[in-house]
Amino acid sequence: MASTKNEDYSVSEGRGATMRPLKAGPNMGDREILAAVGRRARILVVDDSAIVRRLVTTALEREPDFHVVGTAANGRIALAKIEQLDPDLVTLDLEMPEMNGLETLKAMRAKRHRARVIVFSTLTERGGKATLDALSLGADDYATKTPGAGSVEELVPKIRHLLLRQKLISLPRSLPPRIPRELTRRALVIGVSTGGPAALTGIVPEFPADFPAPVLIVQHMPAMFTRLLADRLQTCALLPVSEAREGDPVLPGRILIAPGDKHLRVKAHGNKVVVTLDQGPPENSCRPAVDVLFRSAAEVWGGGVVAAILTGMGRDGLEGTRALAALGAYVVAQDEASSVVWGMPGAVVAAGLAHAVTGLSGMIAEICKHFRGAERR
Repeated sequence: MASTKNEDYSVSEGRGATMRPLKAGPNMGDREILAAVGRRARILVVDDSAIVRRLVTTALEREPDFHVVGTAANGRIALAKIEQLDPDLVTLDLEMPEMNGLETLKAMRAKRHRARVIVFSTLTERGGKATLDALSLGADDYATKTPGAGSVEELVPKIRHLLLRQKLISLPRSLPPRIPRELTRRALVIGVSTGGPAALTGIVPEFPADFPAPVLIVQHMPAMFTRLLADRLQTCALLPVSEAREGDPVLPGRILIAPGDKHLRVKAHGNKVVVTLDQGPPENSCRPAVDVLFRSAAEVWGGGVVAAILTGMGRDGLEGTRALAALGAYVVAQDEASSVVWGMPGAVVAAGLAHAVTGLSGMIAEICKHFRGAERR
């Protein structure tokens, strides 16, 4: 049954079959997986612009595995419809009258609503700060709102990955590579994507003030977001945190974050290691790419690296991790339970490259065990 009022509508659809065992091969795609679980994904679109609501609804309804069950022009209406419609996912604008997106998200999490949330916000300084606030409050992912339909299309793959709530296909796993005991760990490299800002906010403050190695991070985000993220992490970290710049020295006890839209590499320069940045072709549809950083780390430090793969969509970092592990690097992957999307760490685990799989709460302790001077903490 459907009803409409002032550009907002609610459409009810029977919940139908619940998740049932998947009988499929490893080549099944995301669309087929969602179809196999027995019903279309239920989505609520929240935005104060009637035009945006219509654009998003039209784009999502073109997907046979999505069903827009309703729309709302502000957070107050959205909360009522969440109670009524029980959506699987909410696309959430942040700047709205009466009740904005951050207030809505706080209320959703306080009431323990199970719906996943994708923030859909403008790519401005103000919008970027608000988006990081939303991610720290429990939003699962974000898409940047730009003129035209392109930004709307960005929502589709993100929704699919967020709604694959469990690992539906068992992949074969093998034993991780042997670790040469004589290697001295000289650097930590981290790759992270979807769910990364919250994950990094959780682990970066846990680094001890005298952590004895440089930390290099690739987080998939646009340029302005990575600068804002570095600034935010600096407020809660014991180590200095900054967005990497061309020629920056790579120093022990310093955290550098790859700037959005630029690959981050490390390069030996005399007896020093420095940062180089470039806008080479995207890898795994990403720039910066985790694989690019990890390969360069292998060239500079060989196996003297600890590599951490955290929550994220896709498989970026897999081949770079493979190169590092073959040289003796120690590999840590975030576990499925604490990941927003277990794509990147799951791929590393499935490939038999992870020496340890841990939740965020144990991540820094696991890392510190492999750096002399930090292992005592």
